[in-house]
Amino acid sequence: MTFDGYDTDGLYDEMFLPEGTPRPEARPLVERIDALPEGELIRLHQAAERALLNTGITFTVYGDDQGTERIFPFDIVPRIVPGAAWDPFERGLRQRIEALNLFLDDVYHDQRIVRDGVVPRSVVESSQGFRPQCVGLDPPGGVWCHITGTDLVRHRDGTVYVLEDNLRCPSGVSYVLENRAVMQETFPAVFEGLRVRPVNDYPSRLLTMLEEVAPQAAARPSVAVLTPGVYNSAYFEHSFLAQQMGVELVEGRDLTVANDRLQMRTTRGLQPIDVLYRRIDDDFLDPTCFRSDSLLGVPGIMELYQRGRVALVNAPGTGVADDKVVYAYVPDMIRYYLDQDAILPNVPTWLCWRDADRRYVLDHLPELVVKSANEAGGYGMLVGPESTEAQRTEFAARIEAAPRNYIAQPTLSLSRVPTRVDRRFEGRHVDLRPYILYGREIYVLPGGLTRVALRKGTLVVNSSQGGGSKDTWVLAPSAS
Repeated sequence: MTFDGYDTDGLYDEMFLPEGTPRPEARPLVERIDALPEGELIRLHQAAERALLNTGITFTVYGDDQGTERIFPFDIVPRIVPGAAWDPFERGLRQRIEALNLFLDDVYHDQRIVRDGVVPRSVVESSQGFRPQCVGLDPPGGVWCHITGTDLVRHRDGTVYVLEDNLRCPSGVSYVLENRAVMQETFPAVFEGLRVRPVNDYPSRLLTMLEEVAPQAAARPSVAVLTPGVYNSAYFEHSFLAQQMGVELVEGRDLTVANDRLQMRTTRGLQPIDVLYRRIDDDFLDPTCFRSDSLLGVPGIMELYQRGRVALVNAPGTGVADDKVVYAYVPDMIRYYLDQDAILPNVPTWLCWRDADRRYVLDHLPELVVKSANEAGGYGMLVGPESTEAQRTEFAARIEAAPRNYIAQPTLSLSRVPTRVDRRFEGRHVDLRPYILYGREIYVLPGGLTRVALRKGTLVVNSSQGGGSKDTWVLAPSAS
């Protein structure tokens, strides 16, 4: 199984140049794969899949008649990013997270950006992620978005765009770590020769960040991960990260507010928790503050948080910056707060609450991608070129009924990476989700989760829509 005959189809390929020769950074891997004995790559791929299966790397698809839990698909050909190309990604992500954090702090305090007319008040206050209960809150260190997963895509012309920001409970980093462990065992010589930057220190960096934001001065703050439970789609990741950090994995029923602290029930009695890495949405966090019918959260935890008795990561209220309508204003935020132009551009976006934008979108549905402002996982989305007339008619009615809830963007030709299909390689579209930690400083994980659309031709990479993942190799700069 070799790359002979591999066709880029005129699209941007992350591994091959348009004329079909490997990009310089990918040449050692291509040569290694081409040199493998017949059938060896398939054997290696199957061994990698068995290793991931034995680890129990799964995700959950809700409403799936075939059963909810699935093994996360994996492809053995990595995405390779040269060090020089990674530098603007990292600078752009740092810039973006700094501006988003300033925006969050502003909208829950003075709302200068609203009063100055940069972001309309109606956009902020109509966002499903805006929490009036968080007005006036002061998270430790002024940091709201401690953990962010920002999705990047590359268009046919090579331009990299930010597709969306995920600031509530971004998932997927466990797959980054497990994919890397498998790939290091599969191609050790190539891996070392290319000087791939490590990612396996992410759990220790995550724990350090969590300890840094603890509100109480302590020699060793107590940290726990809050999960909704085993039926959550990302439960594997919750348990994996807790295990890797050496901290407790808890559910709401394990916690209580007592003695003016958040306490964990144990066989040895109550134990205080200083920092809670919560993997549940705001709505379910505290039934006395948000949804009164929630059985997943902890009654009274928000009152503790307001008084600085516990740190919550991410801070409640960050969902307003997840809103895809608010996303359209991030370049304006960067200029407003930092007096800089965005290093990483947004995808051009039409906001359907604007009359002129809505008319354009309705007239051009076959060409556009339409997204619901608050859906994720590939749901609530219309990919115009792949849609039927009935689907477009349905989406037009949705837009007319709730224009604030929809945006539209041009259909980008996402870059591709060679992907194993039976006994040959075919190009499949990918995106990239780097992970950013924000404690005392901003740290960008070198690489991230490359999600791959395993179905031929489709642009939807989400695991819930049949997508898989690849390891992402960010190369260290060449020694001078």
